[in-house]
Amino acid sequence: AVQLVESGGGSVQAGGSLSLSCAISGSSATPFCMGWFRQIPGTEREGVIVIDADGRIRSVDSVQGRFTASRDNAKNTAILIMNSLKPEDTALYYCAADYSTTTSCMSRIQAAGRFGVWGQGTNVTVSS
Repeated sequence: AVQLVESGGGSVQAGGSLSLSCAISGSSATPFCMGWFRQIPGTEREGVIVIDADGRIRSVDSVQGRFTASRDNAKNTAILIMNSLKPEDTALYYCAADYSTTTSCMSRIQAAGRFGVWGQGTNVTVSS
């Protein structure tokens, strides 16, 4: 079975940067779509950014210009790069992947249900 493991979470001061990594194991195939989601206790899970197999990305307005993503298909890894972090970015961040080509990757930014494989999550805390 395919497994995803996030790493790189931690604490950072507002205005700082942090990068999260997602390692895929159990398959050498390239996911059609990967995504990063985050959740604050008591709130709905929120899409952050998605990235397709060619490296094209789409992010939500709240992180536009601050967050980006990249992936290395040969190594089966993906990275979320977060800059200019704000306290409101504090959340549990999840990596997700899917191999289905039924729908476009870019359209899945607010469609967590379209991702079939999820990591365990990694905490990010941004302090003032």
